[in-house]
Amino acid sequence: MQPFSYERAEDEQQAVAMASSHPEARFISGGTNLLDLMKLGVERPTHLIDISRLPLARIESTEDNGLRIGAQVRNSDLAADPQVRSRYPLLAQALLAGASGQIRNKASTAGNLLQRTRCYYFYDRNMPCNKREPGSGCAALEGFNRMHAVLGGSAACIAVHPSDMAVAMAALDASVETLSADGNERRIPLAELHQLPGEDPHVETSLAHGEMITAVTLPPPPAGRQVYRKVRDRASYAFALVSVAIIASASGGRIEHARIAMGGVAAKPWRTLDIEQALSAAPASARTCSETAEAALEGAQGYGGNDFKIPLAKRTLRHTLATAIEPV
Repeated sequence: MQPFSYERAEDEQQAVAMASSHPEARFISGGTNLLDLMKLGVERPTHLIDISRLPLARIESTEDNGLRIGAQVRNSDLAADPQVRSRYPLLAQALLAGASGQIRNKASTAGNLLQRTRCYYFYDRNMPCNKREPGSGCAALEGFNRMHAVLGGSAACIAVHPSDMAVAMAALDASVETLSADGNERRIPLAELHQLPGEDPHVETSLAHGEMITAVTLPPPPAGRQVYRKVRDRASYAFALVSVAIIASASGGRIEHARIAMGGVAAKPWRTLDIEQALSAAPASARTCSETAEAALEGAQGYGGNDFKIPLAKRTLRHTLATAIEPV
């Protein structure tokens, strides 16, 4: 592991000021991803800023009856929160489907959103990886790519984002609150936080250097049933091959509204807003579910080892949507 300096921030303003004065600084909270990457030499920060004791661990209602989740709220606490369980069960389901109990007890809300891909070639410094070392190539394109993206990839990278929580938050139309060293506060829709790889897969988010996530805000949940379904290689701790988050309601044989987000298929939680809009007033039928699944995966591309993900994603979406709209 490369030597690094360390300091602990006492408040948010101090944390972002520390980050702005160190070009190679990283924030650390739970450290469940960053420390592994540092041990492997994939992440090589020269300075760590400990933000784990900042007063950002509250879950509170907002004036519009939504929910504000502090960046330091632990995944286990968020999954167990009564408001989350009763009003945002989709989020609780996704959190409990991700990681082990021990990791959920350490992992923070902001850290979960910013965790890096689990691509084998990203972790292996002996292999080319444009995300780890820009311009070196992508070994996954013709390598072992069973876990990799079928949507939104590029000739430079086909890695996926590993978070279950982010997929649920995408379906819930979450926003991320941030703070920069100049005092600027931003609210970034979650759909705009993570970036598709394009020609610059090392640029993974829309955050500037030193910009820190302080909270995630959820609007009031829409009416309807919330369902999160994750398909993985084993029932215990494993990342998603495909996951689907759906919020939908139906009445009188018609779908009233639906939101759909998919995980395990792209470098970010995958939303298809045009397909969601087309579902409004559509028949609540098996045929609609099948047509929606086909449309959502239109243009998907496999790379050999992950070809199976395309029919798997269609089946998972079709079944999850059917569950969400079935009569109570």
